[in-house]
Amino acid sequence: MAIVGSGDHRYERVPSWPEMPKYWAFGAASDGAVNSKDEVHIFSRGEHPLTIWDTNGNFISSWGEGTFSANPHGIYIAPNDNVWLVDRDFHIATEYTPGGQVIRTLGEKLAPSPSFQGIPFNMPSGLAIAPNGELFVSDGYGGHRVHKFSPEGELLLSWGKQGTGPGEFALLHNIWVDKDSRIIICDRENDRIQIFEDDGSFVEEWTDISKPGDVWVHEDLVYCVEQGEHGGVSIWTLTGEVVSRWKIDDEPGRGTIIGGHGITVDSEGSIYVTEIGIGERVSKFVRV
Repeated sequence: MAIVGSGDHRYERVPSWPEMPKYWAFGAASDGAVNSKDEVHIFSRGEHPLTIWDTNGNFISSWGEGTFSANPHGIYIAPNDNVWLVDRDFHIATEYTPGGQVIRTLGEKLAPSPSFQGIPFNMPSGLAIAPNGELFVSDGYGGHRVHKFSPEGELLLSWGKQGTGPGEFALLHNIWVDKDSRIIICDRENDRIQIFEDDGSFVEEWTDISKPGDVWVHEDLVYCVEQGEHGGVSIWTLTGEVVSRWKIDDEPGRGTIIGGHGITVDSEGSIYVTEIGIGERVSKFVRV
């Protein structure tokens, strides 16, 4: 297999991951996350929307059948291993136990808020939790805002609007909060990542990027799946320096990702890219 990436961050794609049960398929694999036990959770748009695997690709469990809209979008696993799932078309973010029992829901199912009001939610895309337990939601496709909630779920702050300037968004496609409580937003259609303080203050933007779809921070590095025509995977420092990248329209990265949408990283530094479109698979890359 071709070696992709560069420097200290070079990878090889695992030929077939995971070991899918007979007659099962992901459908469009929207996003992924890894819990404290290195169990890889894949949130997809098929008959089995939440599937759980070990890092070798062995099936562990599934849940959520018949629960979500046709476009479930983002997943985030809290430090206690509770699972947050963001359903774009139902306009909600829901917290579950590791086994799939509902704990609470933010937003009202099938009740999008009018975009001009700027309140949660209108086609949200992702959720992330700050070190102090505060929740941040990217109200991505319709709301064009970031919403900050207390750990108890009280709305504290919202910011953003549609546009191209600092603090404006074309599409908030996903979100992360780093160890310093900085908010990292994939502003996909503006071809940039925007960084904010947790009070909504704009810090900077990273523009050497092609339609960022999702980010995952591991050991002070930001792993990003890029969805553009010249997209692929890029790895950044927290200060915005690219340390490794491969593109899907150049060798040796051609064909390694087909329709990348979400990204997650396990404790060993292996990368999992969830794929939609004609891909509808998960590609695992191990460090070499």
